[in-house]
Amino acid sequence: MKRNLFSTILTATAFAVAGTGCSKKIDEAYANPNADVRVPVEQLLPAITSSMGANGAGHGTYNDYRFLGKYIQNFAFVNAGDMYDRMSSRLIPLGSTAADLTASIFRAHYYDIGQNCVNMIKWAEEEKKWDYAGVGKAIQAWSWLTLTDVQGEVILKQAFDPSRLTFQYDTQEEVYAHVRNLAHQAIADLSKTGDGVNPANLATGDAFFYGGDVNKWKKFAYAVLARSFNHLTKKSTYQADSVIKYCDLAILTNADNAMQKFAFVPGGVTGTANFFGPIRNNLASIADGTNTAIRQATYIVNLLTGNNSAFPGVTDPRAIYLIRKSESGVFKGVAPNRGQAAITPAVDRPESFWGVNQTVTTNGAPSNDNNCRYVFRNAAPLPIIIASEVLFMKAEAALKKNDKATALAAYREGISQHFDLLTSVYNVNVPAGEVITPASKQAYMDAVVPASAAQMNITRIMLQKYISLFIVGICEVWTDMRRYGYKDLDPETGQQIYRDFVVPSGTDLHPNNQGEPVYRVYPRYNSETIWNIEELKRIGADQDNFHTKKPWFAIP
Repeated sequence: MKRNLFSTILTATAFAVAGTGCSKKIDEAYANPNADVRVPVEQLLPAITSSMGANGAGHGTYNDYRFLGKYIQNFAFVNAGDMYDRMSSRLIPLGSTAADLTASIFRAHYYDIGQNCVNMIKWAEEEKKWDYAGVGKAIQAWSWLTLTDVQGEVILKQAFDPSRLTFQYDTQEEVYAHVRNLAHQAIADLSKTGDGVNPANLATGDAFFYGGDVNKWKKFAYAVLARSFNHLTKKSTYQADSVIKYCDLAILTNADNAMQKFAFVPGGVTGTANFFGPIRNNLASIADGTNTAIRQATYIVNLLTGNNSAFPGVTDPRAIYLIRKSESGVFKGVAPNRGQAAITPAVDRPESFWGVNQTVTTNGAPSNDNNCRYVFRNAAPLPIIIASEVLFMKAEAALKKNDKATALAAYREGISQHFDLLTSVYNVNVPAGEVITPASKQAYMDAVVPASAAQMNITRIMLQKYISLFIVGICEVWTDMRRYGYKDLDPETGQQIYRDFVVPSGTDLHPNNQGEPVYRVYPRYNSETIWNIEELKRIGADQDNFHTKKPWFAIP
């Protein structure tokens, strides 16, 4: 956090020019790198929205998803012994090549979005382009909430102060309050007309997200508010009515989904492709010092194939859209800390997410995405918030109010919207004989949606939310699992809410955890440990088991 993004770029430029022997004074020819360099706000927004999922440099939430997804057992590494499979957060000693593997959300928030978004809001307000100001505040609200949910205490009050070399961390409760304030400001700005507000002009900067639709941006801000209230189920101040209120104003249909889009065309620029597409090769080469690639985990496979005791014997027609079969034609998953070699015979090993056969171990990316599905195609959009998530939040809140009729309706619609998302957006390269039909969708709904509202329970809601956010909502699902302590019991059934989920133990749990599951990741090594170590010591982030410390939202 020593310098903002503009400072880094302009300092490098100044040094490059100084070497040319130019006689003109540097301070006359080039702007002070620590001062704002004004650019049109329309030019800032594309880079900001691209950093929400993953930008051309690879920074954003989806970069960290490759590791956080192991905590919730969306996937596991191809080899045994990985620290993330074992619920650790970074290799010790500090400074190893893997120390910053889960630092992309931190970097994207403070650097890639960071000062760029601060300046966009400032300049938009000066130019009375309230639509750009509102979009910037909505993104900031989302980014602050994502960051604090992953890391707990973060730098809030002193953030983006270029005069500082060290920064004080603030409480998560303070960050939540800031998130809500920003979201409400965003909605107010997005509701303004006149002055410099211009839908066509907003569309130029917003071409790869909402296309300049302020109503969709308002729904996005309401979804962030709903998240901020829904995450506090452990608190005595939890307000189910507020969750429901903001859900009803938020993203309720797939038409309003917040999705990062890509301009990639075959043969095009690699940086314009989806982070998870094969051309980017981000799933086959992960330099964590131990392993190289990820595979679907046993837990998600069991949920989709009728081998989870919450939905026993119910085969989910979404399985072929989300996960991969093996050469033998069966769905198998990799258990945490076991690796794919533990699956025998080898013909039962699942294909990679790019459809590469693993009977003979090969981690490389294919030359095209002709056999890729879901979010693993080069031009597939990356969801940030989808309707299903919002509907399941509403279902959960209604259930906590004991309004089971509302919970049932939202639960049913959440599943339905997810089916429709897959069949309308992610229906590419699905085998013809396994395409979801209205009949197969209805059969599944009949099997998992209870006929009576009295049969609704939290297990149904959280597991269907888990399925609908597979890969694309890892931070949200991890927040859910932590606020339910991974192993909390469903009061309706007396069984574990996340049915059959097994927290690693013994040698499968990293020794640094000291017997506890993971609850946060460490602050970014490359800025915080190097420049801000005394503050890290104050919050305990110099300890080997800091990642097991519960964040504020998970504490009653």
